[in-house]
Amino acid sequence: MISETAKILYPSVEKLVKEIVAVNHAWKVACELFGQDSPLSISSRDLKTCLQVRLLRSYAPEQVYLIEDKNAEGEPLYSLRLQKPIGGRLDAEHLPMRVAEEVLADKELQQFKKI
Repeated sequence: MISETAKILYPSVEKLVKEIVAVNHAWKVACELFGQDSPLSISSRDLKTCLQVRLLRSYAPEQVYLIEDKNAEGEPLYSLRLQKPIGGRLDAEHLPMRVAEEVLADKELQQFKKI
């Protein structure tokens, strides 16, 4: 049986994906209500990035991997693609490539991309 502390320290891939999706929705709503430069918008965006990095460092490349989303408009984006669907989802939202290059080491980027 997993202790409550272990559940907090080592969340499941399912829990992290749910949190990422929820925070992404909150970020979009904050941007609509208060603008992209509001403290709530910036905090939500940064929290989403932190959760995505945690997901990658904990479960890539076996359960999640980075792949360029060639259909995305605007700046280049990675999709955090799931090996198996979670809650009907095949990804854990997008991560701009410039952000990934800032928060991940080159070695991690190479490790997290699907070969």
